[in-house]
Amino acid sequence: MHHPAPWEQPTERLDQPGQGLNREQAFRRILDGHWRYLQNERQQIVLTHEDRQRHSEGQYPFAAILGCADSRVSPEVIFDQGQGDLFVVRVAGNVLGDFEQASLEYAVQNLGVRLVLVMGHEQCGAVKAALGGTAIPGAIGRLIEEIRPAVEQAQGQAGDLLNNAIRRNVCHTVDVLLERSEAVRALVEAGEVRVIGLVYDLTSGDLQFLSTVG
Repeated sequence: MHHPAPWEQPTERLDQPGQGLNREQAFRRILDGHWRYLQNERQQIVLTHEDRQRHSEGQYPFAAILGCADSRVSPEVIFDQGQGDLFVVRVAGNVLGDFEQASLEYAVQNLGVRLVLVMGHEQCGAVKAALGGTAIPGAIGRLIEEIRPAVEQAQGQAGDLLNNAIRRNVCHTVDVLLERSEAVRALVEAGEVRVIGLVYDLTSGDLQFLSTVG
């Protein structure tokens, strides 16, 4: 009997909160999509007039992603998902401020999302800037300050400082989200929501999973 490979699995998109997926099912869909991406077997998604009409009536993403604004790390591409599948919040350095937190809270509270990913990536320019140690004026400087705690944690680790800081920054953001957001923390503690921190490798396309909560 032929057993379909992960990228051959049918993807059913349901018009219900979180597409009707629990945290484990949502994670499996993310993994299957990433596998298709790695194998260059991405879905041929055609957006019809009927699809646009359906999207205009409401959104039903199955996962939320806090990622970096870097143009090379588009979640819809990396996880091979279509319009309406992912609730994506992107900001340089994948840091968590009030507005990013509010967006993720909206995803889990109002849209029924049960999987939240915090995704960093190799060679992150924002983390590189934070390694410099010098004060940077303006809004960029305020963003860099959000990354400095991760840099300080990475400085005592063996290995490449930039790589370590990128990973610590992802874990730091996960910690900050769970510390600051009562809404997300409550759903995690109730066993309904899972939060995962990971890093994307620009060269290989691989993912390194760093932390899983829930």
